[in-house]
Amino acid sequence: MTPRSALNRSLLALAGLVLLGGGLLILFAGFDLYRRHALLPPAGWPLTTPGDVLLGSADRARWSSQGWWWWPAVIAALVLTAALALWWLLTQLSRRRPGSLSVGGTPPQEGVELRDSALSDAIAAEAGALPGVDDAAVRITGRPGHHRTRIRLTLTPEGSPGATLATLCDGPLRTARRSTGLPDPPTEVHLRVTRHGSHRVE
Repeated sequence: MTPRSALNRSLLALAGLVLLGGGLLILFAGFDLYRRHALLPPAGWPLTTPGDVLLGSADRARWSSQGWWWWPAVIAALVLTAALALWWLLTQLSRRRPGSLSVGGTPPQEGVELRDSALSDAIAAEAGALPGVDDAAVRITGRPGHHRTRIRLTLTPEGSPGATLATLCDGPLRTARRSTGLPDPPTEVHLRVTRHGSHRVE
């Protein structure tokens, strides 16, 4: 799981819990379930009967006495929260990954598609087995017709960046191109060297 997907799932879980709690609170009060089932809500619990409101007259008077700036600040905060939620929703709807790629040459064969995750895993598995490579991660981004390949290689201390790049192009990338019939997409490769512990000499 990528950090972005983990953040999205965490935000969705948090928003779901808040909405679920608010919905249950309104549901219990609207149907007067506390009285019907002889349930005792906690002290100070809001919305316990159908006639309750979130902000009573005393609460409105207390918050209004804070000054002229209080309600404009509250409204601005709510508008900002709604705008951020809308922006986040739109970013989720705009796909940054192609999802599936049509394969079989140009023009591609109708109905023959390959999941981008399957192609990424295949390239990563072959790249991870190259000499001097300790680990490999591949991510395909963009749209189906204009996708990009991002590769992160972790080299061993003995690995050579130049030789590894040449082997990557002649090996996994050429295999992917030959297997799918797709033209060479823009490819971005990040190289780093794995850390190794110091050796103690006695």
